[in-house]
Amino acid sequence: MTGVTGLGRWPGSDVREAQAVVVGDLTSAPEGVEGLPFAVNPVDRGPWAGPIGRAAALLVDMSTELGVHGWMFADRPGRDLDRARAAVREDLDALAVAAYEYAGRLVVPVIGPVTLAATLYLARGDRVLADSGALRALGESLGAGVAAHVGRVRGLVPSAQVVVVLDEVDLVAALRGAVPSFSGRTTLRPVPPPVAAELLRGVLDSVRSGSGSQPVVEVVVDVGAAWTTVGTVVSAGADGVVLAVEQTDRQGWDRVAETVEGGVALWAAIPGRREARTRATATAGAEVQARVLTEPWRQVGLPASRLAEVVLVAESATSRGTPAPEMGRARQDLADLLDVARLLAEAAAR
Repeated sequence: MTGVTGLGRWPGSDVREAQAVVVGDLTSAPEGVEGLPFAVNPVDRGPWAGPIGRAAALLVDMSTELGVHGWMFADRPGRDLDRARAAVREDLDALAVAAYEYAGRLVVPVIGPVTLAATLYLARGDRVLADSGALRALGESLGAGVAAHVGRVRGLVPSAQVVVVLDEVDLVAALRGAVPSFSGRTTLRPVPPPVAAELLRGVLDSVRSGSGSQPVVEVVVDVGAAWTTVGTVVSAGADGVVLAVEQTDRQGWDRVAETVEGGVALWAAIPGRREARTRATATAGAEVQARVLTEPWRQVGLPASRLAEVVLVAESATSRGTPAPEMGRARQDLADLLDVARLLAEAAAR
């Protein structure tokens, strides 16, 4: 059945409240729709609890700290890393309470290896992406750390089927050689697609093999609006791809069709409604949102029945670099997508 979820970002600073709201709203999905609760990341908790800080806290045998330009490798663990690890523990505690006895797919978002390497700095040098040896080591460390994190989630929510989503919105810049160097005057050399795919595959394999007897249901990769990177993600062995479908052109949709027909799931990031909501316009608004997906879907020849395999992702709950909405708007975006998913499920069943 058609699903609805987000990828972590949420307004505010209270992780317990945020997690309870997300689990409650998504487990109240209408009949025929699957709500996929996600581990939240409230945006107002400082850099230690941000996406990069939380990923740095998961690294195995790699110490990090906050520098002038952001997170960087460190010679030994320090206060910054302690705070980041404490934030991860707080997130896990909130998830354990909110998802107590939950059974179903549970989305766990984490920064992917290429995007992390494009953001994280060496202790005495440029971004990790500039050093091939450090890049490989980072991938191995992240893979082991995410696998261990999934194990902890399973211990707290044992009936959940964990879906790991790797945020790789900087993958396109890495492949094009558009990541700025430390000085900002030049850019780093492009990462060859086979190297990026191998790095991703290493993390995917570590997560799958290191997650205990119960395998991870899916490992999905978020590429933002960069449909040109879908081939690299698919060759790495991802089970699904998150794509901002409103920003995808006809050539991109041709790639989407190939991907879906090849058995890789589409997680469609959908923008929130722009018009004012009233009872009279609720159904019409859902139909407008649905067309962002259904019109190009039909134009590339994909069958309506396969809309049941799509997961809709609230763009406001992804790491797109735009300000997080206020709580009411964030909840409304999820509620709107549940309405859209109901329409898609009905179309798929015809």
